[in-house]
Amino acid sequence: MGTRLAPTISPDTEFFWNGLREHKLLIQRCSECGTLRNPPQPMCPKCRSLQWEAIESTGRGTVYSYVMPHQPKFPFFDYPYIVALIELAEGVRLVSNLTDIDPGDVRAGTPVEVYFQRFNGAGGKDIVLHQFRPAG
Repeated sequence: MGTRLAPTISPDTEFFWNGLREHKLLIQRCSECGTLRNPPQPMCPKCRSLQWEAIESTGRGTVYSYVMPHQPKFPFFDYPYIVALIELAEGVRLVSNLTDIDPGDVRAGTPVEVYFQRFNGAGGKDIVLHQFRPAG
């Protein structure tokens, strides 16, 4: 597997990437109304508050949807690979890779759990990403 591209980190997403380095899957929660949100953003879409906190997800959820890209081929992925939209137990969704499952066995509703994987990133930087696999 080749060198992975590093994610773009902004002031709004830095907490998320720092959490992954500590093996924590963090979600934004509005401090005013309690609404959870992903992807991270500066303002609550419900009450427009700029106050938020990060909470740790259980890392459990289900496959909401998935695709298996074939082209273009990237040197930093083992093929076939599965890109899944995961609905976390907390109710928000996020995009990740689904591993440790035969592509023919993937179904919407499959229970999954998070794990963290370190990759060699461009410029020699280590990257920690969230990945999901079947629960249990």
